[in-house]
Amino acid sequence: MNLLKRVLVAIVVSATLALMAGQLGWLEGPVPSDLGVKEGRLKPPARVPNSVSSQADPASKAFIEPLPTRFGDRDGSATLATLQTIVQAMPGAKVVKFDGPYLYAQFTSTWFRFVADTEFWFDASAGVVHVRSASRLGETDLGTNRARIEAIRAQLAASP
Repeated sequence: MNLLKRVLVAIVVSATLALMAGQLGWLEGPVPSDLGVKEGRLKPPARVPNSVSSQADPASKAFIEPLPTRFGDRDGSATLATLQTIVQAMPGAKVVKFDGPYLYAQFTSTWFRFVADTEFWFDASAGVVHVRSASRLGETDLGTNRARIEAIRAQLAASP
């Protein structure tokens, strides 16, 4: 019984310390310096399963379909404006950059303050919006980035 009590105390103390570290911003991770569009591509997904990208190898687990543009949106501007509105309304979201065909946002989790960098880029030659979303820290995101992009896709499809 004494061992069980010690284990439970250790778990509670560890969880409390992790929560405090997150609230102090110690779990944010460094801002990547290589974001943006370079030679028609967003940054590749991480080698660990904590990111998704529409420009990843379609056979990889990191692959996610690009977002379609809104009907009749030849330059992507209306689609990206809608994406900006959708993203800004999401919990923990902050639009960092919106410049022409490129939108960059950061999503911060509520409790531990983990940050995911999410990029959208309108590819005029393909007529789609490529997307990349990656957690800054950790081996896995437990599917959070994929779920976020799919939620954005659903909201984009439902928008007028």
